[in-house]
Amino acid sequence: MSESDVQQLVEMGATVAQARAALKQYKDVMQAAERFFEGKFDHIKDEDVEMPAEKKRTRPATPTEDDGGDDDDMNSEEEQEDEDEDDVDDYVDYDSDYEQMNGITASATAGNSNVDPYAGIFFSKDRKEEVIEIEEVPEMMVVEETKETVPLLTQGQWMKGCPEGGEQTFLFSLYSQLSSPNTPCPQECGASIPRFKGDFFALHPDFGTYIDRLRSRVFRVCPRCHSKVCLACGEPVSSDQEKYASTREDPLFHCSNLQGVILGVGLTMLEQLFNAQDQEQLEASESSIRNSKRRKTDGSAYDGDDDDVPYYANAIGKKAKGGTGYAGDVTEDTTGQLKALAAQRAKDEKIAKLLGAIRAFLPNLNREGGGRTSDYLVHPTTLAHLRRRFNHICSSLLRNDSLADMSDRSILYFELLEWLETISNHEALASMMAMPIMVVSLVKSVAAKNDQIRERTIVYEGSSGPRELLEGIAIQAQAALKGLEGNKVPEARPEELTEEQKRMTVDTKEKAEEETVAPISDENLKLIRFCRRILSTVKAIDRSLRETKGDAFVDRLHSSLPKITSSPSSTEFYVDANASEEAVQQKYLEWATRTRFEYCDLTIPVRGEDEGDSTPHYKFYYDNEARMLANSDIPKRSLAIAKELAILTTNLPVSWGSSIFLRVDETRVDVIKALITGPEGTPYHNGCYLFDIFLGPSYNQAPPSVKYMTTNGGKFRFNPNLYADGKVCLSLLGTWQGPGWVSGKSTLLQVLISIQSMILCDEPYLNEPAWATSGGTPQSQAYSANVRRMVVKTAMLGNLKNPPEPFADIIKTHFRLKSRSITSQLDHWLSMDDGKPLLPDGGGYSHMKSEGSASFAKDVEEMKQLLKGLESDDQ
Repeated sequence: MSESDVQQLVEMGATVAQARAALKQYKDVMQAAERFFEGKFDHIKDEDVEMPAEKKRTRPATPTEDDGGDDDDMNSEEEQEDEDEDDVDDYVDYDSDYEQMNGITASATAGNSNVDPYAGIFFSKDRKEEVIEIEEVPEMMVVEETKETVPLLTQGQWMKGCPEGGEQTFLFSLYSQLSSPNTPCPQECGASIPRFKGDFFALHPDFGTYIDRLRSRVFRVCPRCHSKVCLACGEPVSSDQEKYASTREDPLFHCSNLQGVILGVGLTMLEQLFNAQDQEQLEASESSIRNSKRRKTDGSAYDGDDDDVPYYANAIGKKAKGGTGYAGDVTEDTTGQLKALAAQRAKDEKIAKLLGAIRAFLPNLNREGGGRTSDYLVHPTTLAHLRRRFNHICSSLLRNDSLADMSDRSILYFELLEWLETISNHEALASMMAMPIMVVSLVKSVAAKNDQIRERTIVYEGSSGPRELLEGIAIQAQAALKGLEGNKVPEARPEELTEEQKRMTVDTKEKAEEETVAPISDENLKLIRFCRRILSTVKAIDRSLRETKGDAFVDRLHSSLPKITSSPSSTEFYVDANASEEAVQQKYLEWATRTRFEYCDLTIPVRGEDEGDSTPHYKFYYDNEARMLANSDIPKRSLAIAKELAILTTNLPVSWGSSIFLRVDETRVDVIKALITGPEGTPYHNGCYLFDIFLGPSYNQAPPSVKYMTTNGGKFRFNPNLYADGKVCLSLLGTWQGPGWVSGKSTLLQVLISIQSMILCDEPYLNEPAWATSGGTPQSQAYSANVRRMVVKTAMLGNLKNPPEPFADIIKTHFRLKSRSITSQLDHWLSMDDGKPLLPDGGGYSHMKSEGSASFAKDVEEMKQLLKGLESDDQ
């Protein structure tokens, strides 16, 4: 026996003497632990034995079918110790905090608090694995009770997925053991008890049938000595277990082997159900897209709804022929929408029900009635099943970018959150929350060995882990709750209470306060409860991880999670002068992702004439409209804003080519400012364009109010759709003809992306319908040249010299990180300039005389000098 095995049993509650006695009789630590929990070694008295210093823990292997499990075949203690040493080389416990990690031992970390023991292990996604997976034609079995033919889980299916450590050994061992045709009687009577592979690996139509059948067959009676035996582990069933069989002890919790096979089969059924429904949705979506394309009007500038603007697709530089939003009427076909929603609900209920049934067999020390044997002694394949199958489903569901959709499908997502909490609560599984999920990135080759078997070479790569994915949802939930809180007004200074107020009882005050609270609609309440459930799950997971893995583990995990805010002065957003272009772009993308969405204070300090008015003013074009809605409570509007904020927090597009930044007032979430950087390949490239946005009283039954603010004091018209007075001409906003705002469906994000990709386009001259057929003409080229001059003077130079609030840090960092690129861009723009003067409106070039480009050259040179100054900040 090894001291590490003894230590494992001691940690489970055994004394040193009991641990040694159990390991002396049973060569496998799991079998020894099972017998200890049954009370078989309670009579052993404590010995005065001093335990050696703590060693690296290793998880013992499940006995193979060659090992048998008989005491007669047990090796001597010396041979067992040799085997234990071999096990250390073959398999390192993937959940041990004592293992050697990335070349850093536990003793080294103990002596150096600055060493991160988890670096490159639990949090690194820079990993690829190439795995050969076997596909086999499954065996079929006829179920005696129903005469139904069902397939058996093949070994290839059982072992598929990206392996960790020695997982393949454990999976193979358990599958081989439970596929063997018989097991010897543990009472050594010489008899063999028949065991059927179909009892453990049959893929029945539903999980409940599988469980009921396994429960009725897992305990068998020896035909010779009539003792009761568990066919999963080959051990006797004690009389104590018989005594409690009808109450606390379900036969399926007898041993960890049962846990391993039930989770493996159950999660295989779940994966098959989920993939089948996923495929159905994909086929339905592709069919819908094909039908939608057939319905679009040929030759129109923008064929279809503004809703067709994708959330993530940054269609930079696309021409909007015929004018932005200028097209014929398009009627949306909503036929079958309710039917589709009902079908989705039925599918979600089916998956949630199966998830709930499988969850009952997860290791859970907090289960009703107390933990069972398999809760304490987790089978080595359990974590393998979770990472290979559950993680696939978890990843797919948590990548949903719509909190509203999740709330509508709450029956499924509530169950998913229960799974995550249960997993994080167990020390043997908790680290899975931080480990990257390995997903299929490539199927390299498929080779058919024969008619029955073929091999596939699969490449797996790391992606965000469960806790990281959950953080993105938590950010959305926090934003939604902020939107549902309604408009907040800064509290007025407390006034001295009157005598009558002082006499009011506490109960009376509370009752008065309750009467002033507006009732919450059912739909709003549903979203509030869902958001709070998400946030409570996050807190519960972090609390469990701190208890099971320690503060250092959780702190390291949190440092890798996505964030929506960052300190602009942080040195992590500075780059070396010799940094490669790729490194600069990566730093820019990291910065933009961290700072794209923030809450801030957009109020103006109270002026002398407004001292008696508690309603604040805002640094905002729509200040009067916002003040008129102070203290208003419009439930439908609040719900719409909550859903909007949930989307915006994590889905604003950012890239080296063009990004969108948003600032929302911390007390008035309907007061918003947006900054869009000009898309690459357009005359707007790298300029900064500011918009004031107000979500009015009818939002989102009606579109938001949007005002363009980068106009050089109301003098420059940057685009046929961006007027000098700030008007934004877009059908989504109802300021141009064509497909407009769809109540309850269109979003602010669509408006922002429409502006970014359709108004700030590569040939803005074509955005005027009358000029839509003039692509590439001298007039169009001259219009773009004039736009470039306005961009340098106002959207670059003007914004950098006098940055508008609250984007001063954003604008400075944007130009600082891109200084080298923008300097080259300015040289290119100057070389291709047509020498004409800057005009406030570039439409009348035929009547203008060329006066050279001296003014433009001066602006370019001044801008380049400012960029050099910013570059020096990086030094």
